[in-house]
Amino acid sequence: MGNLTVKQIDSAKPKDKPYKLMDGEGLQLRVAVDGIKTWLVRYMLDGKERQYRLPELYGDGDGRLGLKEAREKATHVRALARNGIDIQIKLDNERQAEVERLEVEVAQSKTLTDLFDAWVETVDRKDNGKELRRSFARDVFPVVGDLKLSSVHPEHIEKILRGVVDRGSNRISVTLFADLKQMFRWAGRKRAWKQLFENPTDEIDLKKDKILPREYEGAERNRALSDDEVRELAEKLPKSGLMPRTQIAMWLMLSCCCRIGEVIQARWEHVDLNAGTWVIPKENAKNRKTHTVFLSPVALKKFQELKQISTNDKWCFPDTSGTTHVCMKSTTKQVRDRQMAAIGRKPMSNRTKNSDVLLLVNGDWVPHDLRRTGATMMQSLHVAPAIIERVLNHVEPSKLVRTYQTYDYAEEKRDAWNRLGKRLSELVPQLA
Repeated sequence: MGNLTVKQIDSAKPKDKPYKLMDGEGLQLRVAVDGIKTWLVRYMLDGKERQYRLPELYGDGDGRLGLKEAREKATHVRALARNGIDIQIKLDNERQAEVERLEVEVAQSKTLTDLFDAWVETVDRKDNGKELRRSFARDVFPVVGDLKLSSVHPEHIEKILRGVVDRGSNRISVTLFADLKQMFRWAGRKRAWKQLFENPTDEIDLKKDKILPREYEGAERNRALSDDEVRELAEKLPKSGLMPRTQIAMWLMLSCCCRIGEVIQARWEHVDLNAGTWVIPKENAKNRKTHTVFLSPVALKKFQELKQISTNDKWCFPDTSGTTHVCMKSTTKQVRDRQMAAIGRKPMSNRTKNSDVLLLVNGDWVPHDLRRTGATMMQSLHVAPAIIERVLNHVEPSKLVRTYQTYDYAEEKRDAWNRLGKRLSELVPQLA
């Protein structure tokens, strides 16, 4: 039996400072300066005294706790403690379990589109996921976008990939499959998602399941233009119907060994025509590292030609609005459209009808092959592989080398670009 009575509690008035009334058996009543009365329970666990505040205030009615009920709850708290159970930890665990239960309940109604929307926000890509959204909207969502995750099976993934292959886009199917696997692996690490599905990509092998044609050799390309093809390219570019600045972009990729995105996103503030340098800021570089290109006379001449026809003070390759750069993919598409005959396809509507004007003697090519061609030419000119890797702005794979060998090889890179420029001017005299 406790020491307090209801009458004592009701007559307890607030004071200048909070104070407590002891009932016994660990139960206390705290009276705050504003008159609010709360129940406290003290208990021992692992040799230490602890305190728990009952969630209900003193009083009658809903959400209130009278003296009798408070004593019952205090007895329960102390009984748990004698059995090694901390009421506060127990309640926290119960609350967390309820949160998880509700999360799973809500998540069980989630569709593949919902999963994609959650995942794509976490993906760190230079285009902020624009290409992912376009790719999934075109090939994935029409098939499984509205399906609950538990209903997405390997057969659905195969159907998606076969559809991409059937339209002749083998490499896109490989990329899309990699993106799907990445998305499901991400979901498999998240508590709210991993209980909702069995990864439908785990059982799929593009080759063994005969999704890709037997002759497909993989996404890796090794196409490099021969000397004769460089001469041929110089003859065909002016007749291709490509805009002059697009033609210049091709020569910059070749003479600087740069990626299409690095060229297209170039800004005049980063090009010093007097010093003969072009700085590719880290946000434009694939490895997120600033890269300085020492322009050979050939590359410098191309930037000068570009400056003469430029109408934009900021962007070297502005779009029609003049507020940003031209779309990187549109440049590649313009080149590919002029080689559609190589894969036996008719020109697309609203595109150029010159479907073979840029085909070269050894077959079709893509802009990135020009970067590979420049590196291959440097190799033939006896530039050391280590220097070529730095010209390409590849990251040194060895952490130890990156840490202890910090020389920048600036002069060696300058020499490599100049050797390449000289060779290009020998092949195509009008470049000089």
